[in-house]
Amino acid sequence: MLARAARGTGALLLRGSVQASGRAPRRASSGLPRNTVVLFVPQQEAWVVERMGRFHRILEPGLNILIPVLDRIRYVQSLKEIVINVPEQSAVTLDNVTLQIDGVLYLRIMDPYKASYGVEDPEYAVTQLAQTTMRSELGKLSLDKVFRERESLNASIVDAINQAADCWGIRCLRYEIKDIHVPPRVKESMQMQVEAERRKRATVLESEGTRESAINVAEGKKQAQILASEAEKAEQINQAAGEASAVLAKAKAKAEAIRILAAALTQHNGNAAASLTVAEQYVSAFSKLAKDSNTILLPSNPGDVTSMVAQAMGVYGALTKASVPGTQDSVSSGNSTDVQGTDASLNEELDRVKLS
Repeated sequence: MLARAARGTGALLLRGSVQASGRAPRRASSGLPRNTVVLFVPQQEAWVVERMGRFHRILEPGLNILIPVLDRIRYVQSLKEIVINVPEQSAVTLDNVTLQIDGVLYLRIMDPYKASYGVEDPEYAVTQLAQTTMRSELGKLSLDKVFRERESLNASIVDAINQAADCWGIRCLRYEIKDIHVPPRVKESMQMQVEAERRKRATVLESEGTRESAINVAEGKKQAQILASEAEKAEQINQAAGEASAVLAKAKAKAEAIRILAAALTQHNGNAAASLTVAEQYVSAFSKLAKDSNTILLPSNPGDVTSMVAQAMGVYGALTKASVPGTQDSVSSGNSTDVQGTDASLNEELDRVKLS
C-alpha cells in the first residue's frame, strides 16, 4: 500500500510537471516507489534496482525483497504498448509545399536496462526522432505522392525509428499519420486540378464512346453489304441454275415432242394429220392479223385456205425429200403433182410480194 501511495504521489507530480512544461512526459525521481523491504511488483512492469548507486537487478512481477538503505528503486518501466501523440509540425515537400502534419506513435520497451541507462527520456527521444524523420521523409516526396503513399511513408518512419532506437531498448511497432493540413491556396489549386482531371476523363470517355459507336456502325454496314452481296450472288446462281434447268427441260420436252411427232408422221394417214394441223394453225394465225401492227403483208388470195395448205404441204414434202433421199420412190404421183403445183403457186406469191 505504501508503494502504491508513493507511486500515486509521483504520478501527480509528474502530471503537474508535464502540464507546466508542455512536452512529452519525463520520469521524476520523486515518483518512484520507496524501499519497504517487501515489495510487490505489478504485472507488465519492470523495476530497476541499484545497490549503492550501481545497477543491481530488475525486479520481476510479484513478491520481491530488498535490503534497506543499500538497495534503491531507480527506474520503473512499463512493458505495455505505449501510445504517443506526435505534435503537429511543419514540413516542406519536394515541390516546395509547406504542410502541417501530425501522427500517432506506437512503441514498446523491450529492454528495461537499455531504456533506463541508454537515454535520459526514451519517450521524448522517440517523439523527437519521429518528427525529424517525418520531415526528412516528406522532403523526398512531392505533394501528390504524400497522399498516395501514406503507407510507404509510415513504414519508412518506423524503420528509421527502429534503427535509431535499438540501442535504447525500444521498438516502434507502427506509426500512423492522423491529419495533413494543406495551405488554402494549394488546396484550391488541388481542387481545380481534380475538377480538370475529371472533365478530361469525361471528355476522353465521351470520345471513346463516339469512336466505338462509329466503329460498330461501320462494322455493321460492312457486314450488311457483305451479306447482301452474298445473298445477291446466291440468288443469281440459283436463278441461273433455274434457267438452265428450265432450258434443259424445255429442250428435252421439245425433243420428246419432235420424236413423238416424227413417229406419228410415219404411221398410216400421217400426211392427212399434218395437213389438218397446218390448216388449224393457218386459220388461228389468220384470225390474229392486224391486231398488233398497222402494216401487214397478205398473200394474193388470203381466203383460199386450200391453196395455203397445199403450199405448206409442198414445202413439207420438199424438206422431207431433201432429208430422206430413199423416200422419193414411195411418194405417189398425186403428191408430186401437188408439190409441183404448190411450188408454182409459192413462186407466184413471192413475185407478187416483190412487185408490191
